[in-house]
Amino acid sequence: MPLTLRVAGGLVALEGAAGVVTAIVLVIRAFTGHDQSVASGVGTALWFGILFGGVLAAGVALGFGKRWGRAIAVIAQVLFLPVAWSLLTDSHQPVWGTLLAALSVGTLAALFAPASSAYMARDYAADAD
Repeated sequence: MPLTLRVAGGLVALEGAAGVVTAIVLVIRAFTGHDQSVASGVGTALWFGILFGGVLAAGVALGFGKRWGRAIAVIAQVLFLPVAWSLLTDSHQPVWGTLLAALSVGTLAALFAPASSAYMARDYAADAD
């Protein structure tokens, strides 16, 4: 398995883990009264947990060389790019926006590196016979 795919899997798993940790923090905040309502905090936490749980699973799958994780990883990176743009412009958070953009672009580069693409396509190659 190429190093580029392992790197991409690690980065995607890191993103997924960050989202799952955020979900846990949201639940804790909801039950300690930091949210307007418990239902709002728990609902948001469920949303984060489901979405980023899938991203975490995709990252782990990529780390083990499974093809199905690549599609989820690519979609996640493409969805992170507008978030990065929003952080850079409307939210006035240039440090976080730059970090997220660099992470997304770097992960996409690793996912679409020639070695990664060749590895993912190896089972679809025409038979030599």
